[in-house]
Amino acid sequence: MSWHPESWKDKPLAQEIAYDDPSEVASVVAKLGELPPLVTSWEVERLKELVSDAQAGKRFVLQGGDCAETLGECRPDIITNKLKILLQMSVVLVHAAKKPVVRVGRLAGQYAKPRSKATEDRGGVVLPSYFGDLVNRPDFSAVARRADPRAMLDAYSHSALTLNFVRSLTAAGFADLHHPEYWDMEFLSRADLPAELRDEYLQTTQKLAEALRFMEALGETSVDQLSRVDFYTSHEGLNLHYEAAQTRKVPRRDGHYLLTTHMPWIGERTRALGGAHVEFFRGVENVVGVKLGPKVDPADAVELLTALSPANEPGKLVAITRMGAADVERALPPLVDAVRRAERRVLWMCDPMHGNTVSTPSGLKTRSFDDILREIEHTFAVHRAAGTTLGGVHFELTGEDVTECVGGGLTEGDLDRNYASVCDPRLNYRQALEMAFRIGQHLGRP
Repeated sequence: MSWHPESWKDKPLAQEIAYDDPSEVASVVAKLGELPPLVTSWEVERLKELVSDAQAGKRFVLQGGDCAETLGECRPDIITNKLKILLQMSVVLVHAAKKPVVRVGRLAGQYAKPRSKATEDRGGVVLPSYFGDLVNRPDFSAVARRADPRAMLDAYSHSALTLNFVRSLTAAGFADLHHPEYWDMEFLSRADLPAELRDEYLQTTQKLAEALRFMEALGETSVDQLSRVDFYTSHEGLNLHYEAAQTRKVPRRDGHYLLTTHMPWIGERTRALGGAHVEFFRGVENVVGVKLGPKVDPADAVELLTALSPANEPGKLVAITRMGAADVERALPPLVDAVRRAERRVLWMCDPMHGNTVSTPSGLKTRSFDDILREIEHTFAVHRAAGTTLGGVHFELTGEDVTECVGGGLTEGDLDRNYASVCDPRLNYRQALEMAFRIGQHLGRP
């Protein structure tokens, strides 16, 4: 079927942004189309090769970052801490899995968020919901909540600034990864951590330090130089005006490349087979992820994956399951079986965050570390039983000392200490690092 970067406009659009001035949207989109791309086609193609390897079990993908970036957090300390925790988690996973880890950050573009309701009611005052800084602002006022097309230009510029800084950091080898004993290991002092786990973490840390120092000695150079890492970006492709504006053909390559990010994904709320988002993302050359929740019909999922990659191209699709700890053992096996029998090439990833969101009596959203871990463990078990491979994990996390998820040393009473997220709760630094060790236990099994 005929496809072009604006063919999505002929399809039903879920999560449509209610812009009040179409001419202003058109002007902003035209400007975005003139600006340089944020990523390159050869980076996109390289990630596709790595995802293809992960589909074959040769690599593991770690994807993580903010639920929703904000323009105000485009700061060197915050960006550095996000990158550092992802790098440290990846070193733990490399050691456990004995295979390379592909690092994909939810950053440099994760400025849009889907909402369950288009409007928000506070005390009888009804305003548009906050859809992320790509669209409007979180303050509850008519001015802040107006869908402002110029916000797309702000998001583009802040994404460019973030990418420039990340590329500089990764090229320079900024993180002191060859001294894991210096990492923030405060979670080891928790009373609720079993002694055997504490000992195992300490032994793993010592082994990591020894292994990395051995690499240093062998190479007669620093580990930073030996392992200057590739780092890729991802975000949910929610606002199709923004994504289409930076979609173009490039010299000496076939097809169209979406150049706002290396790996966009389609959310649970926007993956309708006949919808605008599937129409748009079926036509780009990027690796494309798609979120699949517990209510997905396995046959529909196969049809969706086929529509997104009719040629069944290696490295093209990432199936990101987000079932919830209570539903994963019921909902995941028939989905995995249907995709396996249809012989669709996908990288299976587990998003254990979105299916495990609950609200406290005060109305604060949180997630349980134990539920997150339980979904991952059940997902590993389902894939082992099916003869398929769980090739990656997808987290909402931050390198900051926030208090948004319970467990991992935090109780519900701790949440008010530093609840900083504008949307969904994230794992903090210590919770994320502990999660990496826990996942490593599964990756290290024969």
